[in-house]
Amino acid sequence: MSDDRGLAELDRNTWSPDNAVSPRPHENAVFFDLANPPEQFLVAERRGRLLGFIRLVQPVPLPSGDHVRQIQGFAVDPAERGRGLGRLLLDAVFEEARSQGARRITLRVLSVNTRARRLYEAAGFAVEGVLPEEFYIEGSYVDDVLMGRSLLVV
Repeated sequence: MSDDRGLAELDRNTWSPDNAVSPRPHENAVFFDLANPPEQFLVAERRGRLLGFIRLVQPVPLPSGDHVRQIQGFAVDPAERGRGLGRLLLDAVFEEARSQGARRITLRVLSVNTRARRLYEAAGFAVEGVLPEEFYIEGSYVDDVLMGRSLLVV
């Protein structure tokens, strides 16, 4: 909970119409709430400075979906991009998902977010579906790309 303000600021600073379907977070927004509790987040920091976060959830909260986890939020401080932090966060979330008993992990990414899509592909994700023109963002229709990968060690 002590990271709430810092994570809200990071979320606001990394918001872009290329990576978010929701409106830009407002100045006094809280980060954690009932739908987004702290235990769903892994946080990267250096010397007390928050550098990134990733949110991991069970997308279908039923026993039949116990084996799947989904990334529903991922941000890296723009000053830290291109230095491997995003990949470290992904590797950490893979381990966390495995520790929760997951065999598979999925995510959704906007088609225009090519930097994120390259990172996900390098981390083993594959496109599993596309929802054409799923969102209308700042005057343009944007596809929602569904990606997934196995968490089984081969």
